[in-house]
Amino acid sequence: MTDHRSGPVPNSTLPFWRTDLHPLDSHRSTPTLPQECDIAIIGAGFAGAALAHYIFEDNPTPPSVVILEAREACSGASARNGGHLKPDVYFQLAGHVKKFGVKKAAEVARFEASQVHAMKALVEKEKIDCDFVLTRACDATIDPGLAKETDDAFAELVKEGEIDVTDVYHAKAKDAERLSGVKGAKSCFTFTAGHIWPYKMIMHLLQGAVSKGANLQTNTPVTHISESPQPNGRWLVTTERGTIAAKKILFATNGFTRDLAPQFRNHIIPVRGICSRIVVPEGRTPPFLPYTYSIRHGPGIFDYLIPRADGSIIVGGAKPNFWSDRSHWYNVTDDSKLIEPAKSYFDGLMQRTFAGWESSGAYTDKVWTGIMGWSSDFMPHVGDVPGKPGQSMLAGFSGHGMPLILLSAKGVVQMLREGKSFEETNIPSLFKATEERLASTRNDILGTDGAREPELRSKL
Repeated sequence: MTDHRSGPVPNSTLPFWRTDLHPLDSHRSTPTLPQECDIAIIGAGFAGAALAHYIFEDNPTPPSVVILEAREACSGASARNGGHLKPDVYFQLAGHVKKFGVKKAAEVARFEASQVHAMKALVEKEKIDCDFVLTRACDATIDPGLAKETDDAFAELVKEGEIDVTDVYHAKAKDAERLSGVKGAKSCFTFTAGHIWPYKMIMHLLQGAVSKGANLQTNTPVTHISESPQPNGRWLVTTERGTIAAKKILFATNGFTRDLAPQFRNHIIPVRGICSRIVVPEGRTPPFLPYTYSIRHGPGIFDYLIPRADGSIIVGGAKPNFWSDRSHWYNVTDDSKLIEPAKSYFDGLMQRTFAGWESSGAYTDKVWTGIMGWSSDFMPHVGDVPGKPGQSMLAGFSGHGMPLILLSAKGVVQMLREGKSFEETNIPSLFKATEERLASTRNDILGTDGAREPELRSKL
């Protein structure tokens, strides 16, 4: 990949979540940037907001914090996802066990599962009006080969008995279609999950931090970070509106991390996805949908959706229509355009997928795109940036940030406020940002050795 900046673009597609804007959406706490601060948080999405929340929580003497956002607050991937708070408590586990061992695989599964109730507790404690729902997720597999592979892997996990899957219910082929409601389902699994209006939750956290003294500066792209700290130990954070000298930098930059931390260029890749809102005609009652869903069409090819209390369905994925052509998604940073082969994919999706929806009249109300940050080893990079004292990060969630970010941010702030080591937090060891991970040339996104992979330019 070439060395070039490709930060957030203007005129991004409008997601449903951003149709009811918060007063802080375009906000500058001060008309000019402060010259210095204790902590600069780069990015005002879920990661940045969660970091700010924990920095100020129960802190009688908080540091000076500046939150820098290239566009509007929560305008990136956090406001463009499916609103799905869905941990992976079984699907990738067999692979993780083979690759990393039982102990590390179990760490990740427990951590993800704990996020659902942690989010519920946060919403209740902070009284956040964000449509949070605690429910069950249903993974329904249509592809027979993948269904058998998944069934066999799960049976092996149960047989080994070393990883807790007590919350997972498995319906095999004869019951899968009936219990899931998904036409042609060959297997289904259900487990505890949630869904949420992500923008409202994140903006509430930002509002809390700003009310306690955080300086939020939207529409302020960061263009450069000094290669090394100044003699006084501060890092120079250059923006289009001036430079800030910060004692500590927290990267909450996800798909745009490589622009400011080039050592992650081959390790956190911008990946474009597409999402939609489906509604039924006014005056009609939509058929009951009991779960949130992932509909697995084949290895790596799936749709995901949540049913909202207003009767609408948020659906993302559409991979069958574009995933084979990497130019639509890999190394793409432009969320101002729809993915052309996929933009009509959601039309009729409910009718063709779910029993009982054939005469619902459900139609596509809105479609948008967003830029995720996919890690080359599918593990986020969390904690201190190797070789850069005073820099920490929370990025590379591979489209799976909702069940990873909250408690990862809490752990990073424990390192910051309490001087804990990474190992003393509850963050899985596989998430730790290390020199070893940065030295790897493996690219699991493409299944290749990145050193030999030809550049894949986005065709925008």
